[in-house]
Amino acid sequence: MDILNELEWRGAINQVTNEEGLRKLTSENKIALYCGTDPTGDSLHIGHLIPFMILKRFQLAGHHPVIIIGGGTGAIGDPSGRKSERQLQTMDQVHHNEEALTAQMKKLFGTENFTIVNNYEWLSKISLLDFLRDYGKLFNINTMLNKEVVASRLDAGISYTEFTYQILQSVDFLHLYRHNDVQLQIGGSDQWGNITAGIDLIHKIEGPATKVYGLTIPLMLKADGTKFGKTAGGAVWLDPEKTSPYEFYQFWINQDDRDVVKYLKYFTFLSKEEIDDLAEKVKNEPWKREAQRRLAQEVTKFVHGQEAVEEAERISKALFSGDVADLSVAEIEQGFKNMPSVDVENKKENIIVWLTDNGIEPSRRQARQDVSSGAIRINGEKVDDVDAEIDPQAHFDGKFVIVRKGKKHYYLARVK
Repeated sequence: MDILNELEWRGAINQVTNEEGLRKLTSENKIALYCGTDPTGDSLHIGHLIPFMILKRFQLAGHHPVIIIGGGTGAIGDPSGRKSERQLQTMDQVHHNEEALTAQMKKLFGTENFTIVNNYEWLSKISLLDFLRDYGKLFNINTMLNKEVVASRLDAGISYTEFTYQILQSVDFLHLYRHNDVQLQIGGSDQWGNITAGIDLIHKIEGPATKVYGLTIPLMLKADGTKFGKTAGGAVWLDPEKTSPYEFYQFWINQDDRDVVKYLKYFTFLSKEEIDDLAEKVKNEPWKREAQRRLAQEVTKFVHGQEAVEEAERISKALFSGDVADLSVAEIEQGFKNMPSVDVENKKENIIVWLTDNGIEPSRRQARQDVSSGAIRINGEKVDDVDAEIDPQAHFDGKFVIVRKGKKHYYLARVK
């Protein structure tokens, strides 16, 4: 399938500057294309992942992706999608974030047929006079004011610093065209104004017939109309220290039936036939949630690797069945991260006293009743003897005691 046809089928194209020209170019040549991200944080989240998935599809089709880590533009601040001025970061923080994002990109794109660059390398060498004479002269203020990213900020106010961002991004496109043969820039729908500004700059300097293009991706919304990628706990990060692979897997497996096919198209590399088959299963056997499981497997594998998928599924199975005894300490840290937890003393104690004193049971009478009825499991084992003893050192390297009360309620006791 032609790359643009595939993107259209996946619902991944919002706007293209010259679709006929880009289609001809990509069908006849293997091109270089780019997408950028500014180091405003030390990890991408899944919202950032969307345009990079498109870049990855071009890579798999044999094209050459170039990624800009915006050390230069990141020091300025992109006004896109913001109602107020961005807080400027220290250069030390910017450099730290650059290193972290570079590592994430290398993990996603590998080391072959892929280039990663930092625009600080060329933007930092432009003097103020050169900036004004070589580039500022080519940008019309009226045109810049009409760009949606700027126009949306005029009432609240925008600094000259953020106003000039589109010029810097345009210089990036020009630099990559000259030095990396880049002919296509990809970005989110909010980047349309910046992308077209770059194309205009290249046409003014290199000639109006220069073959450069822009493509944006639609804003991702959930079926209920809310923005994709946010949860009650905040953003879903690619950094496993911020969002564990188990939490990452759970985010995807819990997607609504109304959204799952769209996400399979956007976030996996499954074929049309495979996705159509899963769409039929959503329609005819939604209770099996096969599409959600496949989505969780594919995206977790892409971001964290196959071992992370197996680990997440092992944790999920253990929590569902209650058979937690074979989980590792690391798996417990992931699986119980957001469950109720208590700190307990490292001493043996009668189960009734232990459950009550640590707040897992409201009273000793209730504790006796739950233990006697077999409603309490300790580290996966049913305990129905009210005279049983809890030994915090018995399992999990003496770091945890896992309590399951009933079928669904877990508590993690962290041994001091």
